[in-house]
Amino acid sequence: MRISARIVNTAASLAVLIGCLSLTAPAVSVAADADVVEAGKKIAFSKKKGNCLACHDIKGGKLPGNIGPPLIAMKARFKKEDLKNQISDARVKNKHTIMPPFGPHQILKADEIEKVVEFIYTL
Repeated sequence: MRISARIVNTAASLAVLIGCLSLTAPAVSVAADADVVEAGKKIAFSKKKGNCLACHDIKGGKLPGNIGPPLIAMKARFKKEDLKNQISDARVKNKHTIMPPFGPHQILKADEIEKVVEFIYTL
């Protein structure tokens, strides 16, 4: 009986360890992600590009607007794909929105939207 419990305990510990190891990202990916997030922040804060601060309160931004909701707890509020769709064209979910359709009106290119999504998702 004791041997069976030990085997089960060891197997469970091994499964947890393997699961944890599979979740760790390589260091190169983290550095690349940090660069993408920083590029997204620059786009979001740029008055010539995203200009998210015109309507939203964003941590680290100066003189934020209050027309749109504050951009906080984004991971809890959105799946990444839904956030991307919202930024690209908010009219899909709300035809009366005042948020610009950044994708269809080509305010931002697809790769710029991806970078902004990565930044906003960290908030």
